[in-house]
Amino acid sequence: MLLLGFSSGLPLLLVLGTLSFWLREAGVNRSTVGHMAWVALAWGFKWLWAPLVDRLPLPGLTRWLGWRRSWLLLAQCVVAAGLTGLALHDPRNGLALTAMWAGLIAWSAATQDIALDAWRIEAVEADWQGVMAAAYQAGYRIGMIVAGAGVLWLAAWTAGAAQGYVYAAWRNAYLVMAALMMVGMFATLWMHEVARERTPEVARAAGLPAAMRWLSGTVAAPFSDFMRRYRKRALLMLALIACYRIPDVVLGVMANVFYVDLGYTKAEVAMVSKIYGVLMSLAGAALGGVLVARFGVRRILWLGVVLSSMGNLFYVWLAARGHDVHALVWVISADNLMAGIGSSAFIAWLSSLTNQAYTASQYAVLSSVMLLLPKFLAGFSGDLVNAWGYAGFFVFTAMLGLPVLALLWLVGRAERAGS
Repeated sequence: MLLLGFSSGLPLLLVLGTLSFWLREAGVNRSTVGHMAWVALAWGFKWLWAPLVDRLPLPGLTRWLGWRRSWLLLAQCVVAAGLTGLALHDPRNGLALTAMWAGLIAWSAATQDIALDAWRIEAVEADWQGVMAAAYQAGYRIGMIVAGAGVLWLAAWTAGAAQGYVYAAWRNAYLVMAALMMVGMFATLWMHEVARERTPEVARAAGLPAAMRWLSGTVAAPFSDFMRRYRKRALLMLALIACYRIPDVVLGVMANVFYVDLGYTKAEVAMVSKIYGVLMSLAGAALGGVLVARFGVRRILWLGVVLSSMGNLFYVWLAARGHDVHALVWVISADNLMAGIGSSAFIAWLSSLTNQAYTASQYAVLSSVMLLLPKFLAGFSGDLVNAWGYAGFFVFTAMLGLPVLALLWLVGRAERAGS
């Protein structure tokens, strides 16, 4: 799970945070950098093709590796190909091709997540989901740190004493990231395939034509099952899932642009992220798993929202400090620790909502809802910074935690009422 989490966390930051650093250093304006974040909407719409991952065999691969492993390996290979294409194109020669490669990476990485989430939920019993979520988060965070600090360090080291934008430095760094997708490929070939459960809706629809059976078992049934199990509170739960990560996702797109504008070098950001970011991310993921096991998911969900909003306010302080490496250490450390705690709880909660009869489809819907609204709003982050400045933008992202707290209260009240 740790290695697969790494493979999942690596591509996300490469088409969002790190790419924004690259584009800003290449002279791309903030608004365009923000709009580029919309390629991440692939994660928000992955429920559209999740039924294919649940039901469509891949010629040759499925017979050799099994259902989940075949889709994982295909997605990982396409991610590596997309990163290679992105590396070999200088964005100063046109952003259209950059956007195309970034979109391909996002689509294939989202497909990897569909298959990976399904395997994670199917592989262990419900009592172990918190541990699996913590291991996944640890690997995911390591992947994100490598995709952030690792790329920046590699680009800075390759550029050497050269000042300003050096395309070759970014090219080499992204080629290394493409090679690191082999970590996920190795894990996929190493892991075991999980026996899959035959869904009751498919069994009842056995007398229908083939196309109708497929639609019933892979499209309609997963959605109707979720609504049937949670009844009136299902819509409130979906609203909470849609809003929970808004504060940190909206801020995240502009974080690297913020560092560039404050004068931090690639080496400085990489050094801080690599040392303190990795340690605090691992600590946050582990602490989140322990807190969930000790106090339950719901209490740590509340804590995660509060911590996320507090972490955003630290960036207001950093904006006032300006170029201060020690201040950057404190902000990145606190932000990664807090994010790790909330993310472990949130993933454990999402996993508990999923019916294993429709693992890939249902979890894909839930995780898509989780990202769709935040990623859409994040596309306007550059425009908001241009309008309000960095301090005003960071305060706004912190305030976005208030509706999440209200939704947590409403969901809890609905559950107590049994509706």
